[in-house]
Amino acid sequence: MKASDAPIADALAGARNGRIKAGIGGWNFAPWRDNFYPKGLPQRRELEYASRHLATLEINSTFYRAQTPKVYAKWRDETPPGFVFSLKAPRQVAEGRKLAGAGALVRGFLFGGLAEFGDRLGPIVWQFPPSRAFDRDDFAAFLDLLPRELNGRALRHVLEMRHASFLCPGFLALARGHGLPCVFTDSGEYPNFADLTGDFVYARLMRSRGSEHDGYPASELDTWAARARLWSEGGEPDDLPRVAPADATRAATRDVFIHFISAAKQRNPAAAMALQGRVA
Repeated sequence: MKASDAPIADALAGARNGRIKAGIGGWNFAPWRDNFYPKGLPQRRELEYASRHLATLEINSTFYRAQTPKVYAKWRDETPPGFVFSLKAPRQVAEGRKLAGAGALVRGFLFGGLAEFGDRLGPIVWQFPPSRAFDRDDFAAFLDLLPRELNGRALRHVLEMRHASFLCPGFLALARGHGLPCVFTDSGEYPNFADLTGDFVYARLMRSRGSEHDGYPASELDTWAARARLWSEGGEPDDLPRVAPADATRAATRDVFIHFISAAKQRNPAAAMALQGRVA
């Protein structure tokens, strides 16, 4: 290992044993070659490399179609102990006409090979389109469909809402009643709210800039690191948008997953590593 790699290794050692994990969406992106990935690295080794420089990756391909158990096992074997994948659940479910009737699709995805990930399986993101408004009865029926275990391991579901009608106390009460976190989506395009509804935190940060070497100015990364530490210690930041006032009662410690997504995508690996270094 080169001396310049030592801070990365130290940060990842802390991340894999700690509660805060920073990462990116996917690992196959041409502008990351000769940028994040070393020149000449074979494409087939990009997951191996990414998983040794980041603590988590969000898989986007499962949003479009489920993969086979063999593929999930291959991804597991290419990553080191302590590394965690999150997965986007199939759009076929989230974009269906009635969520209450999606039981077969939900079970088919969750029990169709995800067990192959073993302890590499992290949160499963159910991302709902901007066209889906809050229908309490339909949504409550959908949440009742979500299995909580897979081969004896707890499943971690997280909800990403993209319609403003979800910014209401009724939805928060429903999510809290099921103990399911909601994504904090830091975006100017979609609704964002930092109300906590589950026992872990999941943030998708979408404001990286190509003009910044690390995607974000150092001061903004410092701020996100402080928020991540506060979340992990059981607190809540007071500088993020909310639907309802925060509960003054401090919770137990929490796991925190932060993924840098979209925007100046070529900068996102640097942003994730810079944040991980701050919280290690």
